[in-house]
Amino acid sequence: MIETCELCKNFKDFRAVDRVTFTVAPGEIFAILGPNGAGKTTTVRMLTSILKPTTGWARVAGYDVVAQPTAVRASVGVLTEQHGLYERMKGEEYLDFFARIYDLPPAVRRQRPRQLMEHFGLGDALNKRLGEYSKGMKQKLALVRAMLHDPPVLLLDEPTSAMDPQSAKLVREAIKELRREERTIAITTHNLVEAEDLADHIAVIRQGRIIAHGTFAELSGRFVGAPLMELHLTQHLNGAVDTLRDLITIVETGDCWLRYRAPDPALTNPQVIRRLTGAGLDIVTLSEVSRTLEDVYLQIVTEDEGTASHDQPE
Repeated sequence: MIETCELCKNFKDFRAVDRVTFTVAPGEIFAILGPNGAGKTTTVRMLTSILKPTTGWARVAGYDVVAQPTAVRASVGVLTEQHGLYERMKGEEYLDFFARIYDLPPAVRRQRPRQLMEHFGLGDALNKRLGEYSKGMKQKLALVRAMLHDPPVLLLDEPTSAMDPQSAKLVREAIKELRREERTIAITTHNLVEAEDLADHIAVIRQGRIIAHGTFAELSGRFVGAPLMELHLTQHLNGAVDTLRDLITIVETGDCWLRYRAPDPALTNPQVIRRLTGAGLDIVTLSEVSRTLEDVYLQIVTEDEGTASHDQPE
């Protein structure tokens, strides 16, 4: 549903997006992570046919973003970081205005805005002027606007920005529900916890380039290493670690515990347990040390910065 190939965007002598290639299938959520100025928003603007690529190509819902911009815009719901809300209008008027732009039938124009507003807890705000909305309410209204025409593709720029935790959770659950409807969703976000919760695939973009791309598990394994396991015993190890070195990579040990890396825990952990219990040691717990997307993201950026510094001429 979203395809890009060697997508580039130049602004005079500055390259904002540099050979970006990825594919997002129907029913997938794709998260684009990166610092401010990395090229995330510029990429989204090309995908919505607002900006024309300098080189490369992109297709959204099967339509070419350059050759078929009208079809692309009709197939995409967009949540931008700057909403451009008309604050003198009431919520109902505002949504009806956009429903008419999308050329929705009169019955749909009456029903769908109210259904979406009630779903996001804004049913009582339909007759309020947008200038009276809180930041979180405005964010939810902008998301309702993006979903008005029931698009197969959603491009969401910081979808839960400025929301309180309860509202943000509601939006995340709505995004998951949309995925179950086989919609294609691309999200740009600084919220790494949110990206880890939502995304099927993740791309990290820096200085216009994708520097890492994959599932969380793939990125974690590639940049942080094999799963880290922690084992606690009821008594002192008493040299039992030496009997495990042919099985595992020992990372750290204490009197009654150890940490080790296991590329295939399902295969390795049962062997570790058998050897320790066979040596008369009682195991209290064996668990994986949790890793977050923040850990992985910081490692990706650190490695890329190191590569970039080595590439600089002396």
